[in-house]
Amino acid sequence: MLYDPTEHRIRSFVTRAGRLSTAQARALDELGPKFLIEYKKEALDMEAAFGRKAPVVLEIGFGMGDTTAHIARLMPEKDFIGVEVHTPGVGSLLKQIGEQGIENLRLVQHDVVEVLANMIPDGSLHGVHVFFPDPWHKARHNKRRLIQPPFVKVLCDKLAAGGYLHCATDWEDYAVQMLEVLGAEPALQNTAEGYAPQPAYRPLTKFENRGLKLGHGVWDLVFTKK
Repeated sequence: MLYDPTEHRIRSFVTRAGRLSTAQARALDELGPKFLIEYKKEALDMEAAFGRKAPVVLEIGFGMGDTTAHIARLMPEKDFIGVEVHTPGVGSLLKQIGEQGIENLRLVQHDVVEVLANMIPDGSLHGVHVFFPDPWHKARHNKRRLIQPPFVKVLCDKLAAGGYLHCATDWEDYAVQMLEVLGAEPALQNTAEGYAPQPAYRPLTKFENRGLKLGHGVWDLVFTKK
């Protein structure tokens, strides 16, 4: 978590500049009204947002959205909410939604800390995905990492009993920290002895595939709520 002195609140991200392509801007204009959920300080009616009742999975920080689109397309029986602050990523995923005809995906462009606090009811999520969050690899910056005990406690509150939390990272020391933090949360239970095999639904990204060819590791952690 980061303290933002300009807004006197905790933030879960650092704003990065990014160029919005013409196609991304068009997707925001044309598809945003249907697939973007406006941030409000009130509980989200998920059935109304999707037009049906189905298990809901939240993805935190979807980047350019390739993995999110893949998983949503793979699991049409579930609904997915992706939270991302960076406009090019939101535009990119909206573009994919349009090109691939994905109907079970909605996006929120806002800080996930506030989205969780104000929009996601307790016990409402079937799953949470946190894939390759910023590792803040310098030791003095480790405290800025997203997976910390207070944040994990919030995620547990939002999960239904039996719901799952799936984290993945390509930084070994962050994987170690994740395992320690998740293992210390009394509401969670590990599905594996340590790190989990990569679930079939999570595709390899091009960067991950490149790293694996260079001998870099990737660690998945899958915990369920007791």
